[in-house]
Amino acid sequence: MSLARPARGRVGGAVVRFVAAATGRPTIGDPGIGVDVSAWRALAVFRALTLLYAVIVNLADLRQVAHPGWCLATLGVMVAWTGFASYAYTKPAWHEGRLLPVADMAVTILTIVATLLVETAARIATGELTVPTVWGAAAPLAWAIRWRLAGGMAGACCIAVANFAVDRGHPTRATVHSLILVFLAGAVIGYVIRLAERAEGVLAEAVRLQAATSERERLSREIHDGVLQVLALLRRRGAELGGDVPELARLATEQEAALRALISSGPPVERVDGLVDLRELLASPSRSPHIHLASPATPVLLPAASAQQLAAAVGEALHNVKHHVGAEADAWILVESTPDNVVVTVRDDGPGIPPERLAAAEAEGRLGVAQSIVGRLRDLGGKALINSAPGEGTEVELHVPR
Repeated sequence: MSLARPARGRVGGAVVRFVAAATGRPTIGDPGIGVDVSAWRALAVFRALTLLYAVIVNLADLRQVAHPGWCLATLGVMVAWTGFASYAYTKPAWHEGRLLPVADMAVTILTIVATLLVETAARIATGELTVPTVWGAAAPLAWAIRWRLAGGMAGACCIAVANFAVDRGHPTRATVHSLILVFLAGAVIGYVIRLAERAEGVLAEAVRLQAATSERERLSREIHDGVLQVLALLRRRGAELGGDVPELARLATEQEAALRALISSGPPVERVDGLVDLRELLASPSRSPHIHLASPATPVLLPAASAQQLAAAVGEALHNVKHHVGAEADAWILVESTPDNVVVTVRDDGPGIPPERLAAAEAEGRLGVAQSIVGRLRDLGGKALINSAPGEGTEVELHVPR
C-alpha cells in the first residue's frame, strides 16, 4: 500500500518546496525569523497542501472503496489534526518538547492503519493509496525539524512500519518507491536545517562584526576631530612653554597613543555563544613600547563578563607597575590557555615588594591589589598569586576557570 502513486503526485516536488521555504531568507520587516520558525511555518503549508491533495484523491475514489464512512471519518481526523498541529507547532513550548511530535506520529500512523477499515484486501494488494497519501510524510518532516537528521530517519522508519502493516508484510513496488522518498525527505530536511542553523550563526557573527566596525569608525571620526587634535597640539607646544607643561605634554602623548590604539583595534566582538577573545582585550595596553604581550596564536575564548574582569585585573597590575616602578618600566604579559582555565601572568623587573607591604597597604585602606586584582579573581571563581621579593621584580599570576 503506497503513500501515493506516481501518477497522482510525488513527495519529491513537495519536499523541494518545503526545503526552499524552510531555508529561505526572512521577509523584510520581520528580521527575527530564524531557521526553526521558518521550518515550522513551511511544515504547516506542506501539511495543508498535502491534506488538500488527500481529500481530493479520496473523494474522487469514494464510490470505489469498501467503507466510505470510515474514509470520511479518517479524513475528518486528518482535517482536525492538521488545524491543531499547525497551530501547536508555532508554540515553542510545545514543539520543543517530545509530546507533540510523538502524538503527531501516532495520529499519522492511525490514519495509515485506518486504510484497513476503508479498503478491501484485494484493492490494497494492487497498490491502492492509503487514506492519508502524502499527508503521512508531514510527521517525519516534523521529527526532522525537531531532531534533525536522526529524527527524520526515525520518523520515516515509523511510517514504513505502518505501511508494511497495511500491506501485511508484502509491500508493493509503489509502496517501496514512496517510502524511499519519505526517507530521503527526512534525511534532506534534517541535514539542511542543521546547515542552515550553522549559516545563521555565521551570519549573526558577521552582522555583529559589521555593527562594531561601523560604530568604531563613527567614534574614530569624532575622536579625531576633537580629542586627538587637542592632545596633538599639547604634545607639540608643550616643550616650548616650559614649566610643568612638558610633563603634561608627555602625558598627552601617552593618552594620544592609547586613544589611537583603541580606535584602531576597537572593542572585542562578542560571538553568538557569548564568548570573546581575551587577546583582543589585551591588545590595546600591549601597544605601549614598554608592555610586551605573548599569547597563543589561536583565540583564547572566555565568557564576555569573565574576560572583561580579567582584563581589568591585568590593567590594574600594569597600573601598579607604572605607579610604583616608573612610567618607563617594562612589563611582560604572558597568556596561557588550557582546557580547564586561562592563566595570565604580569611580570616586571622593578625593585619588588617587601613581604609586609601588601598587608600594610590593605590595613591602611589602600585596596588596589586586594580588591581590584585579588577580589576580581575571587569573584570569578579563580585566584590571584603575587610572587615578589626585594630586588627580583614582581610577578602576578591570574587564574580564571573556563
